[in-house]
Amino acid sequence: MILKQLALHSKERVQASQAKFPLEALKERALSLAKGEFIFEQALAKDGLSLIAEIKKASPSKGVISPDFPYLNIAKHYQDNQVDAISVLTEPKWFMGSKEIFEEIRQSVALPMLRKDFTVDPYQIYEAKIMGANAVLIICSLLDQDAKKLSNYLSICDDLGLSALVETHNLEEIDLALACGAKIIGINNRNLKDFSVDFNHAAELRSRVPDSVLFVAESGVRGPEDIQSLNEIGADAVLVGEALMRQNDPSALIQAFRKVSHHAQA
Repeated sequence: MILKQLALHSKERVQASQAKFPLEALKERALSLAKGEFIFEQALAKDGLSLIAEIKKASPSKGVISPDFPYLNIAKHYQDNQVDAISVLTEPKWFMGSKEIFEEIRQSVALPMLRKDFTVDPYQIYEAKIMGANAVLIICSLLDQDAKKLSNYLSICDDLGLSALVETHNLEEIDLALACGAKIIGINNRNLKDFSVDFNHAAELRSRVPDSVLFVAESGVRGPEDIQSLNEIGADAVLVGEALMRQNDPSALIQAFRKVSHHAQA
């Protein structure tokens, strides 16, 4: 139910934005910018397990996670501790994010940045480019198994030089993503229909994703022992949000993640 609500609210936001700034004008502006160099994808392709550190104030399953939400300080902490990329929520109603927060963080750090939102329209991809994003999230569950729509979204990303993290939840969605040419596939351990977490989900689906495609484990990571498990199944990257956001100083946890991933690599 919540996923449908998120999708509906995304469509309403797009309609409101288009009324102020039409798609064709947005598209023209986005395409006039220098094409990106897919640095998000490059960051995930490095040896070892890459860490995507997330910035979010709240979530539908947990409510407010960071009441004070010093997002610029958090972003700088992430950069100082050499995470590989940053994910920033821009969904306003349930995650309390915004485009403005994303843009402020973009101005303060040089790391690759993922715009994490609920993409239901090409408008949001062009918008992400103008915001300074290096990657966007595309959730298969929102596309109703529509290969034409997913292929179109991926084509737009290629034209703009944006990486696309294509989130999947089952074998059918993985096969769809692969057939459409996805280069980065995420497995969300959180069921977006009821928000339950099954950490074995990524392990069960890992073999379906070929080595030529980057594999990202999302949600449910609590500590270094989970990072160890993801190393063992051959994940290329892990996206960590709540565990980091609940720390007053995320540095120690990031370094613990790093120690485990580098040890596993060795």
